[in-house]
Amino acid sequence: MGRVEMKLLIAGLVLSVFGATLLLPAPAQAKSRPEAFRTLTGHVFSKDNKPVSKAVVYLKNTKTHLIENYISDPDGSYHFPWLSPTVDYQVHAEFQGASSDTKIISSFDSRKELDIVLRLR
Repeated sequence: MGRVEMKLLIAGLVLSVFGATLLLPAPAQAKSRPEAFRTLTGHVFSKDNKPVSKAVVYLKNTKTHLIENYISDPDGSYHFPWLSPTVDYQVHAEFQGASSDTKIISSFDSRKELDIVLRLR
C-alpha cells in the first residue's frame, strides 16, 4: 500500500469515527440543562365537583397576548404542552355561561409540570 492510499485510509477512518460520534447520545452535562418548555394540565369541574366535558379552556400569553384554547375532554381534562418558562400565562374555563376564576402561571414558578384545577362558578 502506497503513501497516498494510506493517507486516504486514515482520512476515511477519521471521518467514520467523527460521523459515528454524531449518533451517540448527548453528554451527561447536556442532560443537566433545564428543559426548554413546561406543560400545563388540569381538569375543569362544575360547582358540584363533577368533571365538565366540552368546556372551553383559555390560555393567554401575557407577553404576546396570544390566546390558545382547548375543549376539555370527557373527563374534564385539558392539556397545553410547550409553554415557555420565561412567560407568565393566565388560564380560565368557560361553559354554558359559567366561568372559573383566572389562574396565573408565573415565570417565577420553576415547575416543569403544572396541574391546575378550574372550578366553574
